[in-house]
Amino acid sequence: MDLLTRIKGPRDLDRLGLEQLDQLAGEIRTFLVEEVSKTGGHLGPNLGVVELTIALHRVFESPQDKVLFDTGHQSYVHKLLTGRQDFSKLKSKGGLSGYPSRAESEHDVIENSHASTVLGWADGLAKANEVLKKDDHVVAVIGDGALTGGMAWEALNNIAAAKDRPLVIVVNDNERSYAPTIGGLANHLATLRTTDGYERFLARGKDLLERTPVVGKPLYETLHGAKKGLKDFIAPQGMFEDLGLKYVGPIDGHDIEALESALQRAKRFGGPVIVHCLTEKGRGYTPALEDEADRFHAVGKIHPDTGLPISTSGLDWTSVFGEEMVKLGHEREDVVAITAAMLQPVGLGKFEAAFPDRIYDVGIAEQHGAVSAAGLATGGLHPVFAVYATFLNRAFDQVLMDVALHKCGVTFVLDRAGVTGTDGASHNGMWDMSILQCVPSLRIAAPRDADQVRAQLREAVDVDDAPTVVRFSKGAVGPAVKAVGTAGGMDILRRAGTDSPDVLLVSIGALAPMCLEIAALLDAQGISTTVVDPRWVKPVDEALAPLAAEHRVVVTVEDNSRAGGVGSAIAQALRDADVDVPLRDFGIPPVFLDHASRGEVMAEIGLTAPDIARQVTGLVAKLDGRYESRAAEPVRD
Repeated sequence: MDLLTRIKGPRDLDRLGLEQLDQLAGEIRTFLVEEVSKTGGHLGPNLGVVELTIALHRVFESPQDKVLFDTGHQSYVHKLLTGRQDFSKLKSKGGLSGYPSRAESEHDVIENSHASTVLGWADGLAKANEVLKKDDHVVAVIGDGALTGGMAWEALNNIAAAKDRPLVIVVNDNERSYAPTIGGLANHLATLRTTDGYERFLARGKDLLERTPVVGKPLYETLHGAKKGLKDFIAPQGMFEDLGLKYVGPIDGHDIEALESALQRAKRFGGPVIVHCLTEKGRGYTPALEDEADRFHAVGKIHPDTGLPISTSGLDWTSVFGEEMVKLGHEREDVVAITAAMLQPVGLGKFEAAFPDRIYDVGIAEQHGAVSAAGLATGGLHPVFAVYATFLNRAFDQVLMDVALHKCGVTFVLDRAGVTGTDGASHNGMWDMSILQCVPSLRIAAPRDADQVRAQLREAVDVDDAPTVVRFSKGAVGPAVKAVGTAGGMDILRRAGTDSPDVLLVSIGALAPMCLEIAALLDAQGISTTVVDPRWVKPVDEALAPLAAEHRVVVTVEDNSRAGGVGSAIAQALRDADVDVPLRDFGIPPVFLDHASRGEVMAEIGLTAPDIARQVTGLVAKLDGRYESRAAEPVRD
């Protein structure tokens, strides 16, 4: 690591020769494998952009020039070259973020880690430079996977409208997002990869033609001028140039000299330029290259030599869903699946293997996925769209106006709901139960364990006249939490054991074990508690209001934002039913949460059993004090 330790900032790269740069690239790959294997993180994408990132920082002057990454998970090399080489607490509390972070460095411009947004950012920054008459450069690095998102093409349409506004778009083409990139754009980029290219064709022909007497030079000039037809025949980059974007490439994304040459040309050009770089995800690390599923896109703690996980966490929520989907597929021919470029992460790999003609990967295009699902439902099928909870935010309008308004039977399965922790602010699934509350007819299920995932998924796909949502957490699923009774469609998990109970504790989803722990702590304080799991949290079960009326106070606990969440919906339902019982809602405050483990985040926001039990005890004590003071008041005539 002799060279890497000497790099304190991008300008330190200027002193290195080509051989030293190649040595540095090797040191960076060794560092990434050694360090990320200890902490977990996005390994494969970063191994693929080592030379590209070095070239970017050699050619451009960050932070004056703005270098932007989409989605940001491939920014580890960028961090190393901008003075951040302590990866010992990567993605952990107090350590480096797994994405660009403004709090970490002036070299990090944007930190939203949702895909396909970088070109919009770049367009805005380039316009700002134009208005303020600044000559700083704007460079947007976007993967071929992120280019499948509609927002990217909306931005390209706007970028191309200004022929003389400088902006460099670097397409990091590794044929993958998580898994291999699919669709029409992928086919187009594949064509570009497999042709020699127009410029190289002319370069090879120039020498030959110029040596040809009389007709050689005129013929070359004719070929060089006949851009449109010949270019599209030799290398069909015309799609980009038809938009008004200068195209450079394809470039070997692991050849630093070639990269620098291409980027320098793009830098000098006075308008929007696309530099198309071919890279290899997982480059230099055999276990990653042999992983056909996603080339070690994201890993937990692994053995650096073998790439094998150090430990397994047992059955997880995602695999429970995936296995049940296969069973449903065998039972119902109308059930089809949709994924937005994350087939394996959302657990649909086995469904694809069993029913390859009944699954659709729409790319990183959640909006299109939701509308396409509405079409599938209208056509007589029942689509199940599996997506991370945080990414459903991107398709809200389509859920509202295309699926719900048209009464389409579509099931949205939201993986990684609630606090996810280590991936930081943008990846916590803490908004879905708030933003979906206002959607008419939509129903939300929050399973508490694996058995309920299976049962409620089946209940959801039985609904054919409205959208349904099934949400569950990230990671290992705990043991089954058995019900001791029912009330309406709700499960009672614990009875108070008295005719005049104090607290009705409403447990949402995976927080059931914690709520039972809260009840036990309250019981130790002499506070009798009923614990109920609504199962379906939207709409509020009609049996909840009369059950609440039997208690002195209602407490809701959810792993969603308190703003407009389930607690708020229950409070409104109680008001509508004229049940005047105090209610205290516990959940995630409406703030962006720093990266840390799930447990650390939960402790920081006070969403733990001791914290909640302490506050509920205080609430009940206040009620007792109020009643005692009233009893002590003298009777007045």
